[in-house]
Amino acid sequence: MTGQVLVFGATGGIGEALARRLAARGARPFLVARGAARLAALAAELGAGHAVADVTDRAQVAAAVAAAGTPLAGLAFCVGSIVLKPLARVTEADLVETFRLNAAAPALAVQAAAGALAAHGGQGGGGSVVLFSSVAARKGFPNHVAIAAAKAAVEGLTVSLAADLAPKVRVNCIAPSLTRTALAEPLTKSPQMAEAIAKQHPIPRLGEADDSAALADFLLSEAAGWMTGQVIGVDGGRAALAGRG
Repeated sequence: MTGQVLVFGATGGIGEALARRLAARGARPFLVARGAARLAALAAELGAGHAVADVTDRAQVAAAVAAAGTPLAGLAFCVGSIVLKPLARVTEADLVETFRLNAAAPALAVQAAAGALAAHGGQGGGGSVVLFSSVAARKGFPNHVAIAAAKAAVEGLTVSLAADLAPKVRVNCIAPSLTRTALAEPLTKSPQMAEAIAKQHPIPRLGEADDSAALADFLLSEAAGWMTGQVIGVDGGRAALAGRG
């Protein structure tokens, strides 16, 4: 039985890198993003289905899931934000909006797709879900109150979904460190700042979108068929190894 892999946030950064990997290995990515023109162009290039949707709009997400059809071999939620403010400037709206995009939206996307994922008949049965956290969820950084709290919620969401959906659907999570994407450009566009941050990693460089996309592609595949409930760092060793800040 075959099925499509639903990629939310498919027109930039990790989502686009993942979509390209899926297409290259003969999987069937179904692309979801807000920008219609770029989405249509990428879908045409990859020969993929697509749907325009705002992931914070539950009805639009449900429509995108329905358009992808049943069964679904996988779902990758590659949408997020980087909200950096000192505690004194963090507002209630910052906290609510950051949680809504980074934690509530993937929960509702998986809820909408759960039946189609369970219907996939891959090795061991069922489809695979990949969510995205951040190194900041477990390693404290200044000015990360809103985003670290939301991404920590994603890690809790991961294990809860894995328990709820087992044994039919696997759910895993990737926790990158700073990665060169359009989202991170405010932190990486200065060569001096980028170099300083890179040096804080035991492997002293910034992440590239394909670093995380490669792991996501593996987790979505049947090669990872005995993995669920895992949070895996793609962070140059920053979370686990001491000595570089």
